Amino acid sequence: MIPTKLILKNVIVFLLFSTLFFNFRNITSIWFEVTEEPKVLKTLKSIILQKNVKIKNYFNYLDSVVKSINETESYNLTEHLFVRFNPWIIDSLAATDYYSMIEKDSFVYNQKEMIVLKTGDQLLVPDSTAIDSLLTIFNSTFLDINIPEYKLRVCMDSVILYDFPVRVGRNEKKYLRMGDRVTDLKTKTGMGTIVNHVKDPDYYNPATGRQYFLTRRDDDKLTKLPQIPWIETEINGVRNGQLIHPTTNPNTLSKAYSNGCIGTKEGDAWIIYYYAPINAKVVIRYDLSVVNNIGDTIHFKNIYGYKIK
Repeated sequence: MIPTKLILKNVIVFLLFSTLFFNFRNITSIWFEVTEEPKVLKTLKSIILQKNVKIKNYFNYLDSVVKSINETESYNLTEHLFVRFNPWIIDSLAATDYYSMIEKDSFVYNQKEMIVLKTGDQLLVPDSTAIDSLLTIFNSTFLDINIPEYKLRVCMDSVILYDFPVRVGRNEKKYLRMGDRVTDLKTKTGMGTIVNHVKDPDYYNPATGRQYFLTRRDDDKLTKLPQIPWIETEINGVRNGQLIHPTTNPNTLSKAYSNGCIGTKEGDAWIIYYYAPINAKVVIRYDLSVVNNIGDTIHFKNIYGYKIK
């Protein structure tokens, strides 16, 4: 006969082995569910980030998220729709502004290395009803720029959502090597649309055509250039290179300082980008007086010397 102690020992070993095997199977199952690609959790309609995402990888990651969702849903999701459904992402991106970080006593040499999405963050997946609502909002949203006021407004119908200071083109003509001609640097007025986004722009001096990779900030410190989208406009049916893009020197805002482009703060540029998808409407005007929200008329300097009737 087999001793009772031996039987008990074998039972315990069997139970331990069974427990370990069961746990191993569970661990294996979890391991195969965790992948590098974003996974749409159908039951929760959300995505849980498995790793940190830096700015330099942000757009590639977002493209993979949108692609993954579109493979499982019947509607066509875009980056702008997805981020507007998760507005905290815009806040996270806007917070990478160099000068906002300086105010927190944090010097950032290379903005592209900053983490904007963290492990464990939850990204909500919109359904078709939410998509329809967002598209309605997109269709009624436009950018309004008043040159002598140095203002860019994000508007939805008659409601002003955001009000940002900008810089505009200088009141002069200058030879620009990139265009190989003498160019009127004044920002052009008119109506049009957003026709392109440059998500990882190269930086060139338009006067010399020379590419550069570092920028001297207003605090006299050198940093690498940030990765923030540039927005290309088509005004009055013409693509004249008049972009909306961030400046690394906000001391130049509220001035006629650029080569014709409309410059913004870095943080503001992220917000404008996500409120200006392709085909969004743009109005660029030259109004020397406006009525503010309390009914007072505000007058501005005629910076281009136009003859106004």
